[in-house]
Amino acid sequence: MPTKEEAKKALDLVIAKSRVHLYKPIQIAEVLYRDRVHKDINLLNLEDYRTKSKAWRDDISRPLLGRVCTSSARFQDDLFNENAIPPILINELGKENRRTNGAVEAYIYRRFTNKHAQLQSALDYCLKATKETFDVKAFIDSFWKEAGLKRSLDKVYEIVVYSLFSTLVEALNLQVEISVDADRFDILSEFEDFTKMVMCIDHFNPTFVQDARVYRVGVTNAADRGLDMYSNWGPAIQIKHLSLDIELAESIVGSVSSDRIVIVCKEAEKEIIVSLLTQIGWRSHIQSVITEDDLINWYERALRGKYSELMGDKLIFSLAEEIADEFPSVDDIPQVLKDRHYENISDDYWK
Repeated sequence: MPTKEEAKKALDLVIAKSRVHLYKPIQIAEVLYRDRVHKDINLLNLEDYRTKSKAWRDDISRPLLGRVCTSSARFQDDLFNENAIPPILINELGKENRRTNGAVEAYIYRRFTNKHAQLQSALDYCLKATKETFDVKAFIDSFWKEAGLKRSLDKVYEIVVYSLFSTLVEALNLQVEISVDADRFDILSEFEDFTKMVMCIDHFNPTFVQDARVYRVGVTNAADRGLDMYSNWGPAIQIKHLSLDIELAESIVGSVSSDRIVIVCKEAEKEIIVSLLTQIGWRSHIQSVITEDDLINWYERALRGKYSELMGDKLIFSLAEEIADEFPSVDDIPQVLKDRHYENISDDYWK
């Protein structure tokens, strides 16, 4: 049988690996709460809570974060694997949680509060900055310096890239045109109902013009792979701030069905990424590789360059807006947690 020390070590590892939203630790906390208060589950029987605990977690996440986990079912279920917190360890945590009347739950939610306190100082820098004062490198580095925030770096990169790209696309007044070749009008006539609904073109209007846009795929805690951003003129955009190996490179390109991929990475990773993609035969699909140095240069020009009056404030506003959406502040503990009176439980109770 595992010891409580082994169970705590496994829990701490999951907390350390979690991004700032702490969905997985919160799910554990809610399983333990259910066991302690409702006493209607057997912690050794995973099927008692594998699926139900996602709803319990979401019920807390909504008031706590204003959102719920959108990761794949497989990624969420990894929480209960042998190398994370399997039932035998959850059962040990449950024993300690019942013995201390909720100290393990309180411990998890206190780690959540501490991580958000770290986050707030980093985000305040961006939210209070102006186009004259904002330093994108300092902002990114602030997440590298805080151990508790490194797991959220991929989302920070996404925001930095998206805000710049969307601001530049708007400033350029880019437009995208779709049209039908004249010698294909007979096919257009045959499928005009389809082309009207899907492409906004018909026999009388065989050309459609729209503003160019870039889009973030969405807020997610899924593993660092796949598509991060896409555009309505072609390229898919994959953002990497960590080292790649061949297996991860293959999983990335295999999950993006575009033949024009733009990769954003750190300067030190550029040659490695290009080499790996060449090895797996995907180099021809890479439209370009943008480095952090490129981003810093473009930010400087947009914020304090020749056209800063046109773009600077819009870029800062976009950053602040995306950050507020991605990392909702937790200024006040939701009533649902206050009612549990975790503030009366010291971490010292769980030793």
